[in-house]
Amino acid sequence: MVFCHRVYLLTSMIPEGRVSTYGLIAETLASSPRAVGLSLKRNPDLVRVPCHRVVESSGGLGGYSAGVEEKRRLLESEGVLVRDNMILDFEKKLYTDFEKENKG
Repeated sequence: MVFCHRVYLLTSMIPEGRVSTYGLIAETLASSPRAVGLSLKRNPDLVRVPCHRVVESSGGLGGYSAGVEEKRRLLESEGVLVRDNMILDFEKKLYTDFEKENKG
């Protein structure tokens, strides 16, 4: 369960309107993208841990416990451009320094 909490912590740092990838989270935790995806599938709090902001390295939406259509809708409501279940023009980044970036 400790691994899941670490995944949730990193995922909770992704700001609204941005996405990161299963692979970047996995790399940070010395794990596999599949393990990250399985952890996010068990996410008990979709509000505090916005797992809809985690996508495939290719830009594909990947899975979502509430359905891929809901994941697309949530991302689009945050201003993320999605076409044919692919994220358009995204920066592959893990937002561990989010607070530092937004301090002015």
